[in-house]
Amino acid sequence: MGVDERHPDNADTRITRSARTRLRLLGSAGGQLSGTGPVRLALGQAVAELGALGGMIHVRDPRQGVMRLVATMGLPDNLVAGWETLTDEDSAAPVSCVRYGTLVWTPPPPDVPHRAPLPSPGGSSHGDFPPGSHGEFPPGAGSLPPGSGVASVPVITADGQPVGALSALVAAPDELDDAQGVFLRMVAEWVAEYLRPARPAAADVEHERQPLGGDAVGSAVWRMNDGLLTLDDQARLTFANPAALKLLGASAQEVLGTVLWDHPVVRDTGMAACHGRAVTTHAPAGVDTRWPGRAGWYHARLDPVPDGLVIHIADITERRAEEAEQSAAQRTAAERVMRMGELTSALAEALTVQDVVKAVADRVLPPFGATGLICQVIENGRLRMVGSAGYPEEFLEIVQKLMVSDMSAIVQVLSSRSPTFLSTPQEYAEQHPDAADYLYRSGMKAWAFLPLIASDQQIGYCVVSFSQPRHFSEEDRSLLIALSGLVAQALERARLYDAEHTRAQELQRGLLPRALPVVPAVAAEARYLPATEGVQVGGDWYDLIPLSGERIALVIGDVMGHGLSEAATMGRLRTAVHTLADLELPPDELLTHLNDLVGDLGDDFYATCLYTVYDPVTNRCAFASAGHPPLAIVHPDGTAHFPHVDADPPLGAASPPFETHEVQVPEGSHLVLYTDGLVESSAVDIDEGMARLAQALTRAAAPPPEPPGAASAPTSAPTTLHEPGRLCDAVISALVPEQAETHDDAALLIARTRSMAPERVVSWALPDGPIAAAEARHHVTEQLSTWHLDELTMTTELLVSELVGNVVRHAKGPPRLRLLYGRTLICEVSDGSLTTPRIRRAAETDEGGRGLQLVAALSDRWGMRFLATGKCIWTEQALPSPADPATA
Repeated sequence: MGVDERHPDNADTRITRSARTRLRLLGSAGGQLSGTGPVRLALGQAVAELGALGGMIHVRDPRQGVMRLVATMGLPDNLVAGWETLTDEDSAAPVSCVRYGTLVWTPPPPDVPHRAPLPSPGGSSHGDFPPGSHGEFPPGAGSLPPGSGVASVPVITADGQPVGALSALVAAPDELDDAQGVFLRMVAEWVAEYLRPARPAAADVEHERQPLGGDAVGSAVWRMNDGLLTLDDQARLTFANPAALKLLGASAQEVLGTVLWDHPVVRDTGMAACHGRAVTTHAPAGVDTRWPGRAGWYHARLDPVPDGLVIHIADITERRAEEAEQSAAQRTAAERVMRMGELTSALAEALTVQDVVKAVADRVLPPFGATGLICQVIENGRLRMVGSAGYPEEFLEIVQKLMVSDMSAIVQVLSSRSPTFLSTPQEYAEQHPDAADYLYRSGMKAWAFLPLIASDQQIGYCVVSFSQPRHFSEEDRSLLIALSGLVAQALERARLYDAEHTRAQELQRGLLPRALPVVPAVAAEARYLPATEGVQVGGDWYDLIPLSGERIALVIGDVMGHGLSEAATMGRLRTAVHTLADLELPPDELLTHLNDLVGDLGDDFYATCLYTVYDPVTNRCAFASAGHPPLAIVHPDGTAHFPHVDADPPLGAASPPFETHEVQVPEGSHLVLYTDGLVESSAVDIDEGMARLAQALTRAAAPPPEPPGAASAPTSAPTTLHEPGRLCDAVISALVPEQAETHDDAALLIARTRSMAPERVVSWALPDGPIAAAEARHHVTEQLSTWHLDELTMTTELLVSELVGNVVRHAKGPPRLRLLYGRTLICEVSDGSLTTPRIRRAAETDEGGRGLQLVAALSDRWGMRFLATGKCIWTEQALPSPADPATA
């Protein structure tokens, strides 16, 4: 009633989509609820849709001329104290809305925003506001949150009878908008079917004091089941009806005229102390007590009269049992509300789908005594199980193999978008015979199938199950239905996060090198550890870049922040470093260009970077840092240290120039590059983290102890047998244990250095003149014969002739020739000029200008790099297969 159960969207076009969804939920759930279930469900949906702080429902009592509070949600006891019973003369919003038959808004008073005003005596404020406008707060109402008001609408039955009021405490200084008002009235129309006029509460019925004389009254008193006694002003018993005499265990002749408190049965009941209070205060007093020799509880009420006292003794055993049951139910409800609050907080913090499923399993199953949970979501038209708890693996495998059409219980939930509650296996089998073959394997005896609907879209379903048969009360059903909405919203949010996080991780993995290049200068391994907490990827990256002259560049960096934007920035910086490294720039100049690039990205972008160049010919390492943790060097004997240099600011915040530093690195040493996520966290500062890193490197890289008697054996240069990959794993396990939760990603790059054999590197100083080319060809012929590379002699002579000839004709200073026999044959010619050579297109009539074209045609690679004293032009040629160093 009040909500079109078949087409709730047609109820009013002014309400929001979520309001229509809630009305549809009321329409579908109403037939399954009874008792207080409909009232609680309606109140919960109204509070949720309006974003209210809480809500109330009052029911009219026409005979007493009052309205009684029958249900609240989200409001503390001290706040609702003044709203429990409202008279028809009050100006409070619930009374006013019934009086005028329209929505009444009670705004926060402008003078004292945290305290509700009291109406004028006698309810004289009735005419102070027009119908449907503003009401007031009742006397005794607790302090309200600042800036909050009360909106009330009448609850009117189909025949036009007002039976109560629905109110919401809203944290807003202004009235509800039209859509909110329409929704609140429609909820009131729906709940009207379930409300009835209230009967007077037992506590409100005053004890009638009539004289004991008179045939009708005397007969009634004599036959009543409750005990009735009268005492004179000396506490002597002057009257006792049969029920009272039975409690005293004596006849009237035995007790009349005696002091009641001397009777042994009454002595331990506490009535004597209650008598003293009644006599002293001249006001009624009462006490709940056990009665000697009888089971159960009794209530004694003592009312002072002009010549003594009237005592009424009633058996309240059933009432006490009901109160105990109600108290237990209230405690259970309070625990459920607390668990609901905990679940709401846990779902708000849940990031991934697995986080949501864990929150539901931890927070929902225990309060209901449930033992099983299955959650499945719809993806690409198919159901996918995203989480479960309490079910055997055998049963889960069966469910995942079945088609949805083969499980009628799930089909019913998905097609009707309504919950289904099955209390026993027999009920399940009767309604869904197709489950008979696998139902017993679940180990469950009762089920609640709940649709998961988010943003008016069906995203899946969940099943809360029980190991024993269970009757689902209306409160159980209301709570589970409300929970399904919370879970659906959290799951939808988590699915979006999982999709974004997966895309970000794929992007980051695509931007990092899949495998490091294999080069003669170093043996290198790297590890990347994504953060275990948090939702987004980081901007850590690393790389190994081969350079000319068998040199290599090791680079590591960290874009500050997390997310797709930072991952994309990391990819741009890595590409830029590759481009700048190909230009053979020294570390300080490379970081200068990189700093300009980061500055162009915007003021909010910062990054750190460590760029290192290792030369296997000289065993020297040149590096520059922009705000990055320092390079670690592990010597062959296992000692680890960090070269002490002043760090430059991060990229994007630095003002060039940067500074290049050089250190000598013995062969077999390890160069260790890392990001701050490896050595720094909320619990460990960077100094402590670097000390732990040095200890881990020393333990992992130290050579094994010499066996006994080895001292007399010939000794050789100390070397380490540890591969970089094993060293990486040892460091990771020491600094980031598997069970640890990290808030930042981390990268680690370790390279073991190798030296180039002295006999594979030769160089000559050439004369400064035309004879230099002939002398260079002579050196090449002799050296390639020594290296058994005669096949390359002719080509190398041509290359050397062109390069040395260019120096003689266009450069300055005496040229120098160097040959390196590594994975390729490298020929280098250096001079004292800083002029950059370039290939140009020579015309058919030009006599020169084709030298570099010839160099490019004869070599596999060629290039130029600047030196401290000038420049060097180099070429590379592939080695003949039989002369490959790997097979030589």
